Amino acid sequence: MHWIADYLRLHWIEVLGIATTLVCVVLNIRQSLWGWFWAIVSGGLYAYVYYEARLYSDMELQFVFIVLSLYGWYAWKFGGNSTRPLLPVRDMPTRLWPACLGVALVFTLVSGYLHARHTDASVPYLDSALTATSLVAQWQLARKYLNNWLLWAGADVVYTGLYLSRGLHGTALLYALLTALAIKGYFDWRKALRCQQV
Repeated sequence: MHWIADYLRLHWIEVLGIATTLVCVVLNIRQSLWGWFWAIVSGGLYAYVYYEARLYSDMELQFVFIVLSLYGWYAWKFGGNSTRPLLPVRDMPTRLWPACLGVALVFTLVSGYLHARHTDASVPYLDSALTATSLVAQWQLARKYLNNWLLWAGADVVYTGLYLSRGLHGTALLYALLTALAIKGYFDWRKALRCQQV
């Protein structure tokens, strides 16, 4: 069992990132504003982890997550209306999908090209595509759009394999857990949406 102590000693920042990410997601599923605080903490920790693993798009994504977490906190707290001050769970309007897909595609192509050409990124286009998907999902989470959890579940499955291939075994386990939590988040939020509609 001393291998666990060795792993914790060598990868303690990753372990802290795992713990704070799990706290963040569980609180987001519960629609707690504190989830955004833990998102900021985990974003800072994982920026360092991904830098060390040469997953530069993922590293950059953490800084964007920190900004989106500040936005998400504000939107959840003040984005409602006079009768319901807290932002409710909603379906994303269909008219927003083309813009989301367009932004994700452009980001993937530009970021993938830049990282392939100018860095030693290990998988620049896959990394960039996952980053683009995560950006859209995080924005949808900040707006409390139900389908954010489906995007997260899909991205988390692919992230699990990517992190295994990069030797980030703790983070791969985290993303396997996040896949399950995203599925739970979808069903919990769908139930909340139905209750709101009633």
